Amino acid sequence: MMQTLLEPKMIMTILLMGTIVYITYLTKRSATASDYFVGGRSFGWFTNGSAIGGDYLSAATFLGIAGLTFQLGYDGAYYAFCFSIGLTLLAIFVAGPLRRFGAYTVADFLAYRFHSKRARLAAVAVVLAISGFYAAPQLLGAAQILSMFFGTSYEFGIIFTCAVMIFYVGIGGMKGTTLNQALELWIRLGAFILMVIAAIYGGLHYDKILAGISEFKGVIGDTAQYAKDGKDVSFDGTSWTGTGNYFPTFWQTVSMTIGLSLGTIGLPHILLRFYTNPSAKAARKSALMAIAIASVFFFFAVYLGAVGRSIFLSGTAEPQVMKDLVAGGNNMVIPSTAQALGGEWLLGLVIAGAFAAIFSNLSGLFIASSGALAHDLYATFVRKNNISERERVIAGKVSIVILGILYGTLGLMVKNASIGHLVALAFTVAASTFTPIFILGIWWRGMTEKGAIAGLVIGLLASMYMIFFTSTLPEFLQFKIPGLVTVPLGFLSVYIVSKLDRKVPADVNDFMRKVHSKESEAA
Repeated sequence: MMQTLLEPKMIMTILLMGTIVYITYLTKRSATASDYFVGGRSFGWFTNGSAIGGDYLSAATFLGIAGLTFQLGYDGAYYAFCFSIGLTLLAIFVAGPLRRFGAYTVADFLAYRFHSKRARLAAVAVVLAISGFYAAPQLLGAAQILSMFFGTSYEFGIIFTCAVMIFYVGIGGMKGTTLNQALELWIRLGAFILMVIAAIYGGLHYDKILAGISEFKGVIGDTAQYAKDGKDVSFDGTSWTGTGNYFPTFWQTVSMTIGLSLGTIGLPHILLRFYTNPSAKAARKSALMAIAIASVFFFFAVYLGAVGRSIFLSGTAEPQVMKDLVAGGNNMVIPSTAQALGGEWLLGLVIAGAFAAIFSNLSGLFIASSGALAHDLYATFVRKNNISERERVIAGKVSIVILGILYGTLGLMVKNASIGHLVALAFTVAASTFTPIFILGIWWRGMTEKGAIAGLVIGLLASMYMIFFTSTLPEFLQFKIPGLVTVPLGFLSVYIVSKLDRKVPADVNDFMRKVHSKESEAA
């Protein structure tokens, strides 16, 4: 027992959990709804920028980008490019205006923009859909990591992760969530920095390993014992350094670029973060901070994916590392590379980083969804806004428990699902629903209530159909990420229905002045 507790991976994980508990304890007091849902709008650009980075760089990016680079080469690295575009577009078109608008939830934007309870209700449905689709792969990843490194059951992993979320989001609210997200980001980035230093110190320079990988063609010795088919793993370096392996056509690549880059703008837990800054200027700085962090992060991830491939091809790593790289799938590339570069202590830090990525992303989804349930549904529709600040906070905490049960059930249902498939669904739905709503709602006066609702409904249904029922579509419409079809459909739905409706809110000019005012005019 004592020997197990003294293992590096256990020590690092216990330290992470202890820090989460301590920060949650320090931030447990939320006197008002503003404190609980948006942290009293008190976070500076550095803290909030770190939290946005922590919220955005999920386990799918912490483990997945390097894994995709390891597997696909340049095609895998292209994912990082798409994610970086998304944050840049968010900073340019949405961050400042959204903070000037100032509210508690994503649905507030539609409700106040169009003075419509129906629009609020439609927005709540989409928030819960996107958050559910995004929470499922995070829970799946958490359960797999716990099972892989600590020997727990899948069911225990789901229950444990949801219990942690209920504790630190339910008690700490947005303040606890933000500080934990910021800390968890720097744990992940620190792990990457140490891995990069170890790789460079070990002589694994990028130009050198890239040349070695591109020249390799044949089988990797002594891997047959770990492979399912009992044969040594083969590899062609020319294919790895080429393009078109995963997205064989130009239009597949364009569709992925649109879906992933524009999906970032529509993610509710990312949008919500801009309500927590004290000003629009701080919101823009937070977005730029997140872009800088994400750019460094993605650069390291791509490099480490190539390092992992080089170590694997050399065949000189420890048997456990070789086994994990063959049998563990893409998500094992970063842990295995860490173990090869720095032994058990660096592996322990990476495992803690993986948990930090999952907790950080899930906490953002929980707080965004709790606002939808407590503020948008309960306070508005059940209590008719006849509710005290204290009751709003209590409703938020109760909603966290409800979400823990719902997301836990969802996590148990997706045990055999593909993490990439679920993440693609979340991004596609976000790009096809909230992205058109926020871009057009902020920059076009002619948008109407019916146009907004049509965009949300059509974008949601089209996205889900094209991902879940791909086989029923003509071959030219069978996209892995159908952004090329669903995103224009979302924009066109808003535009056409608004043009036909023509019932533009009478105070639209006041709204536009508010969200586009100079800094001195923004409260």
